[in-house]
Amino acid sequence: MSLEGPTARDLRFPPAGIVTPADGAAEPGRRPHPSPSADSRLALEIRGLVERGDLDAARERFGALVAIHQRRANRIAYQYLRDQADADDAVQDAFLKVFRRITSYREAWPFEVWFTRILINGCLDRRKARARRERWHAPGEISDRDQARLSAAAARDRGPEARMLAREQRGRISAAVNRLDGRQRMIFVLCHYGDCTPREVSAITGLNESTIRVHLFRAAHKLRALLGGES
Repeated sequence: MSLEGPTARDLRFPPAGIVTPADGAAEPGRRPHPSPSADSRLALEIRGLVERGDLDAARERFGALVAIHQRRANRIAYQYLRDQADADDAVQDAFLKVFRRITSYREAWPFEVWFTRILINGCLDRRKARARRERWHAPGEISDRDQARLSAAAARDRGPEARMLAREQRGRISAAVNRLDGRQRMIFVLCHYGDCTPREVSAITGLNESTIRVHLFRAAHKLRALLGGES
């Protein structure tokens, strides 16, 4: 059965940043913590609906799966892409890809691991495409999108001093994270922005859990040095 037809509208994903009832019980800004296999069981249920041809019910149940992972996915995508619009698009594409491939999902993989791999691969592809575009971008030329981003930043700069200082600090931290090497950055992002445990990162990356912990320690040590000893 082909699943190439569904679009974002067909799947009725909740808009980025909107908390659905399934997500509402979680601590603000953090992903909900269902039982370890709840999302995996839901994915298997959706797979069964698709295999039986009940796509309407599958799309409806898929909305609950999106609600569980959307906030976490947006945090991960943003750390890779550093642009909210690109991050939103990457997350939407990842969910669409997951739905279209749901019949290939197997019980041996926690759904979170399977989904995160798809999301990260999509973010890396977008970064490569952006790098190729920027090589052809004329020096000094500012695109409409960049101009809109600069205007929005200027508007935000007129806010209270506390907000400006907090934004500057977040910017310094993000810049420091981007200076980590590729593997350390990925592990740090998954643990601190994706709420993954070292064991979950091990499953996602295929690295030994002890290796994950070493990289995480080294990443934190380097970040403290880059930030001048700040925690």
